[in-house]
Amino acid sequence: MDAVLTAAVALLDEAGEPALTFRALARRLGGGVASIYWYVASKDELLDRAADHVIGAVLAEVDRHPPGDDPVDALRAMAVTLFDAIVRRPWLAAHFMRNTEVQANSLRLYEKLGQQTLRLALTPEQRFHAVSAIVGVAVGTAADMGREPPPEVRDGAADRDAFLHRYAQAWRALDPAEYPFVHEIVDVFDGHDDVAQFRAALDLTLAGLREQAGA
Repeated sequence: MDAVLTAAVALLDEAGEPALTFRALARRLGGGVASIYWYVASKDELLDRAADHVIGAVLAEVDRHPPGDDPVDALRAMAVTLFDAIVRRPWLAAHFMRNTEVQANSLRLYEKLGQQTLRLALTPEQRFHAVSAIVGVAVGTAADMGREPPPEVRDGAADRDAFLHRYAQAWRALDPAEYPFVHEIVDVFDGHDDVAQFRAALDLTLAGLREQAGA
């Protein structure tokens, strides 16, 4: 199974979800398509197990850095580790914790996040919402960053900053009386750093959690 999942992850990394077929996987492994069915029953199961295979490495990274005295700092470190993994592998976002019946690593990571909230003065509902928000910020932002770039960026006609600048210029031409917020932030938007944006969103989420817990 480990060899099957390693090969499946390699195909996904090379060309995304469309590249992962049982035929392509069998060719990569040097066997027949029927042999894949010894391990998984469908492509959906294969994708879920491949995603969980990657999350196993995330879990190992988390385990290498035991939590310190501050549970909120521990949550931040775990969220950043998860975010980094999904940024490197955009296909992972759609399959993270999609089926925990076969995704033991993902469930264990979720549990580790949740255990840090047990160190805070929160209700069960607050703990559930806190972990959901942290996972949402990490996975959602990484998924957004991993979306297919616009055609001109993909084709090399413009780089990311030039693409953003074009929209920023259009925003600057808007009526400031009608779009005061857009005019307020347009200079920040123009050439902004996506990772810095993620960290800011995560810090806002964790600051709210800390305040809610009275920590």
